[in-house]
Amino acid sequence: MPSLLARTRQLLRRFDLHARKGLGQHFLIDGSVLKKITTAAELSPDDIVIEVGPGLGILTSELCRQAGWVMAIELDSQLALVLKETLADCHNMTIINRDILEVEPGALLREHAASLPSPVNSLGYKVVANLPYYITSLVLRHFLEAAVKPRLMVVMVQKEIAQAITAGPGEMSILAVSVQFYGKPKIVSYVPARAFYPAPKVDSAILRVDLYPRPAVAVGDTRGFFALVKAGFSTPRKQIVNSLAQGLGRVKADVLPLLEKAGLDPQRRAETLSLEEWAELLRAYSEAKRAA
Repeated sequence: MPSLLARTRQLLRRFDLHARKGLGQHFLIDGSVLKKITTAAELSPDDIVIEVGPGLGILTSELCRQAGWVMAIELDSQLALVLKETLADCHNMTIINRDILEVEPGALLREHAASLPSPVNSLGYKVVANLPYYITSLVLRHFLEAAVKPRLMVVMVQKEIAQAITAGPGEMSILAVSVQFYGKPKIVSYVPARAFYPAPKVDSAILRVDLYPRPAVAVGDTRGFFALVKAGFSTPRKQIVNSLAQGLGRVKADVLPLLEKAGLDPQRRAETLSLEEWAELLRAYSEAKRAA
């Protein structure tokens, strides 16, 4: 059996294809990494999997072998046609030539519900994908904020992005807060650049996110929560009192009482706050707005 590298080169030659740098196309050629992805996803014949950016279908074919149904979302029209030909023997999949950011997961599931076997169509879904680096954050937010969320996400992302997402207070970012609000992220394994063809300039990581039944912290206004977090990170290197004042368009004297009510030292920085502290700050801010 040819290696994944040989298979990838063969497919590229056969269909006169080239990796499109603009779409962040780097094809996985390491079988051990492929196994780590599918193992982390804990696939079963009852699972619906949404794969973003299937590329040449190396991961897709393995997902089809282990899952009940696979929905492969491919933006590249030429690759979508190739997949329909090379994966013609996979009868438990749908290839969808669309931009994932323009596809509502719930609508997608409803649209294809009739073709899904029972009991597969009565369950939630999982996201398993080798994500293009340039849309990683957008894709994660797209699924995490969707009306119908996945139960689990196992995605290949840039190493530094995975580390940022799993960071704790002291090294938090807006991305870390936005992912940890909805689920528990964990780095499964680091993946060297040589595991892809063509090799990217950076290493990657397999990231697993187990979604919570409800957000990690109870907030009545999710949109308001993230607006406040965004304001707090508007100038992340400044003290929280100054960054919040700038982000909210308020004077420092207005922000100090909010921080005091939330029990937060105004000299701290946004990256040091935990999710619980952001939630407490939102409560103080909401109460102040109602009292105004």
